[in-house]
Amino acid sequence: MTDFDRYLEAATRANTRRSYAAAVKHFEVEWGGHLPATADGVSRYLAYYADKLAINTLRQRLAALGQWHAEHGFVDPTRASLVRKVLKGIQALHPAVEKRAMPLQLTQLGQAADQLDRLIEAARTREDRAAVLRHLRDRALILVGFWRGFRSDELIRLQVGHVRIVPNEGMELFLGSSKADRENRGKTYKVPALSRWCPVAATTLWIATAELREGPLFRGIDRWGHIGEDGLHANSVVPLLRRTLADAALPSSDRYSSHSLRRGFASWANANGWDVKALMEYVGWKDVHSAMRYIEGDDAFSRHRIEDSLSTLAPKAALEHRPE
Repeated sequence: MTDFDRYLEAATRANTRRSYAAAVKHFEVEWGGHLPATADGVSRYLAYYADKLAINTLRQRLAALGQWHAEHGFVDPTRASLVRKVLKGIQALHPAVEKRAMPLQLTQLGQAADQLDRLIEAARTREDRAAVLRHLRDRALILVGFWRGFRSDELIRLQVGHVRIVPNEGMELFLGSSKADRENRGKTYKVPALSRWCPVAATTLWIATAELREGPLFRGIDRWGHIGEDGLHANSVVPLLRRTLADAALPSSDRYSSHSLRRGFASWANANGWDVKALMEYVGWKDVHSAMRYIEGDDAFSRHRIEDSLSTLAPKAALEHRPE
């Protein structure tokens, strides 16, 4: 691959390239569409899969088809009014509740971290280096993921050389790009050192035990304890998390996803009085709508407003025992 090709490829995130390629293949091979496509062809494709695919999936397919036409110099049929009308009609006739990841609560995070501590000690006792390394890696990954609210793709792109640890204070993690950083300017994230379930201590111990000097922070480990050169794949984070939660005897472990760490932290921060602006700045959300989608809790703002208004009405007993 030439330097030109490498720079061109780097302009688009790997996950996006793969998903867009799969979307174009689905249109052309599985559905039997023709490229370049017409607005009528794209509209019929949407109508065919209206009750089979989620509306967000259909939007992703449109984005992929639009990019294919733009890259190959053709008029983009996905921008036609016919396509937009069909998509609007599908959304009206096939409404769906947005699926959201189950948030990992702080107590559950603690259970998982404590269980990993026990597994590490047991592996050391039986001199199982591969198990020690896996549990140390998993503990650091989960704690960093929760306390920084990182996405799975952000976790696997962390580099050892971009980790700066300040003992007893915290650490700084530099990410060259992220989903929210479309310009690839990079950002440094500060991670606090905590008295319990500390992401800094966990990361420090993982790096030291694995003797990491450079390359990906979180990477594969074979059964003999050999550490791979490449970082973990994004798809491996969910099984890793679910396995850890299952080992900690947490119920419904299969309902958690990589977003459970991010959503769990947002819920914890909201319950502990963080305002939305501070949470957005810490996690890296650009708009308040993104933040509100992740916040989970008892809806304290609305509940307190309602309770305050109810307190001005007639006494509760009078309302409940009023004669008919």
